[in-house]
Amino acid sequence: MKVVLSTLNAKYIHTSLALRYLKAFSEKDFDIDIAEYTIKDPVMNIVSDLYQKRPDVVGFSCYIWNIEETITVVSMLKKINPQLLVVLGGPEVSYDTEYWMNRLPEVDFIVMGEGEETFHHLLTEITGDAKLYSVFGAAYRKGGKVIINPPRPKLKMDDIPSPHRFAEDVPSLANRVVYFETSRGCPFSCQFCLSSIEVGVRYFDMERTKSDLTYLIDSGAKLIKFVDRTFNIKRDYAMEIFEFLINNHRGCVFQFEITADIMRPEVLDYLAEHAPPGIFRFEIGVQSTNDMTNNLVKRRQNFAKLTRTVTKVKESGKIDQHLDLIAGLPEEDYGSFRKTFNDVFELGPEELQLGFLKMLRGTGMRADAEKYGYLYMDHAPYEILGNNILPFSDLVRIKRVEDVLEKYWNAHRMDHTVSYLIREQFVSAFDFFQEFGDYWESRGWQKIGHQLEDLFTRLHSFLIHRGTEGMERIEGLMKLDYFLGHKYKPRKIWWEYKLDKAEQNAYFRQLAERPELVSEGFARLRIGEKDLHKHVMIERLPFRLDQYLATGEMIGEEQLLIMYFPPDASGKPQYYTTEAAAPMAR
Repeated sequence: MKVVLSTLNAKYIHTSLALRYLKAFSEKDFDIDIAEYTIKDPVMNIVSDLYQKRPDVVGFSCYIWNIEETITVVSMLKKINPQLLVVLGGPEVSYDTEYWMNRLPEVDFIVMGEGEETFHHLLTEITGDAKLYSVFGAAYRKGGKVIINPPRPKLKMDDIPSPHRFAEDVPSLANRVVYFETSRGCPFSCQFCLSSIEVGVRYFDMERTKSDLTYLIDSGAKLIKFVDRTFNIKRDYAMEIFEFLINNHRGCVFQFEITADIMRPEVLDYLAEHAPPGIFRFEIGVQSTNDMTNNLVKRRQNFAKLTRTVTKVKESGKIDQHLDLIAGLPEEDYGSFRKTFNDVFELGPEELQLGFLKMLRGTGMRADAEKYGYLYMDHAPYEILGNNILPFSDLVRIKRVEDVLEKYWNAHRMDHTVSYLIREQFVSAFDFFQEFGDYWESRGWQKIGHQLEDLFTRLHSFLIHRGTEGMERIEGLMKLDYFLGHKYKPRKIWWEYKLDKAEQNAYFRQLAERPELVSEGFARLRIGEKDLHKHVMIERLPFRLDQYLATGEMIGEEQLLIMYFPPDASGKPQYYTTEAAAPMAR
């Protein structure tokens, strides 16, 4: 019997850990292939590829981001080959299973919850005595009726084979995200999250975990994301893995989901002292700073301790932090969410992700939807459309905040400019993103694409429109950010040069003859006049950039900005400053 395990990933660089677990558990007894696609792939291409594999059984891993596309694929496959057996599994179909069986007559079986042992048992019965009633954790049809078997007891973690040892995965490890788990379950009960349903946390053996990580690193993996819901819940276990990765990372990057308010000071001190810069990333779910809201969704969170952790990690300069918010939680109206956003933005995370509440099947929030007057999408991703204190009109405005936040903060295209604007020109970070988002929408820019220079001209247009003071200084920071966004000397700029061609040529001549007037570092570059024209840009700024970057104080004295773009683009552009005297005055 030929079995194909498939899923539609959100992006090509993603990989499905679930499929690899299923194959590892069952490949000793069955002929199993993995076929991964993306939700952007043309459905005909997916169906054609699967058809050519000639499977007897196709299993799909289903999530909120791919269920509707998967349904289309399943429908076409069944029309082409009615004898094909279709199995669905994954979190999206593990709850309200009878609904899915009734909605999708093309589906023969659904595997609920942890699937490794259930799927193997199901394949065994399909090829043997067909005692489907014995397959705990599975749903099937009999006599036109849907039968849902009792759930299966949890597996012992050490009985699950490693999903990371497939030779066919090795060639693509360096170019894709590797997902990795050291534990299953979550100790918390947040009512918007499916992880709250599983009680307790189970761990894989430490030596197995280290062995798998070593294999992946040795095989060329560049980014490993740990999917543990609370990686640091068991301090000693987390510390041992941190220490192991620090000693064995070989350039690989590791991302963890961290509960920040329970992070022990000694762990933070260890990471600050020993972690190499850039190899760890922390994802921290804050969701809300409204205590009433957190209590209603059974979320335990001490924001003061969370702040301590995030601040200490940031001060170490070793670890990038990605903080998450959820708009639309109970009793959090527009004003309360504005405060939440500003509370968290003040912590200075490298990335702030603004998400919107989704009424996931099986969660307490979905069960309590009527209590809070929630309206939400009938089909995945079940995103809310409003509730009794946050109408759709407010949600739409917050969507605009999210759009501009992604483009201008999380993408790090204008760090100097945006930081200055928020600190000096706007009441708060939220107000900046909201006002700019409203303006963006009013101009219809959400309907068209953009190049890098468009982001600068659109911000400039917004600032002029609102009558922002000190535009010359703001434009100076925008120019710096624009240059820093290029590996090579940009072919075009979005402003008019302050220097004419004769002045530029005179400055280049002086920089070639007396580079020490800029700095010793610039002199060490040893750039000839010809290469200066190729790889350097000069612009006059109306303030002392060096003083501003060092102290945050903007002194109104002219200074030259000198940008050097390495010819092989091997490093980041380098900026230097010097006095803006007439080029030949010295």
